[in-house]
Amino acid sequence: MIPGLRPLLDRWRLSALAASAGMLAIAHAFETFGGLAPCALCLRQREVYWVAIAVALAGMILTRLRGGERYKALFNLVLGLIFVVGAGVAAYHAGAEWKWWPGPTACASTGGTVGLDALSALAQGAQVKPPACDEAPWVFAGLSMAGWNVLISLGLAALSVTAALHERGKR
Repeated sequence: MIPGLRPLLDRWRLSALAASAGMLAIAHAFETFGGLAPCALCLRQREVYWVAIAVALAGMILTRLRGGERYKALFNLVLGLIFVVGAGVAAYHAGAEWKWWPGPTACASTGGTVGLDALSALAQGAQVKPPACDEAPWVFAGLSMAGWNVLISLGLAALSVTAALHERGKR
């Protein structure tokens, strides 16, 4: 086992909760400070992290109850499945951005950043179109935010399964 990984795996539900909260915080920071409005698929990717937070929190509470220790591996495995779903949603989004397949029809609008004029118009009741799902407004090292989310979600899924196996090995 990789040195330093054991404490992370022993407290995986807390680690998964922190990672999910961190991903949501990063997404909101890009939105708030970077002016990058989320498209429909961006919001769907965030939903996965909210579900992971709920499951991790439930796991943290329920495994502390009498007899709950035996469910640690199960909660870790469920978190792994949630992160695999997140990777799938992110891969679908990244594929739409690369034009490998069409995105949802609800995302067929023009993309771009949100300026103060648009926010002001929205506050006054104007209809503002959300960004397009098939346009990547931000790219780093050749990957969009959706592309990075695929890699991060797969990493979290792998760690979740590793944590589940680690818990099973303790018995």
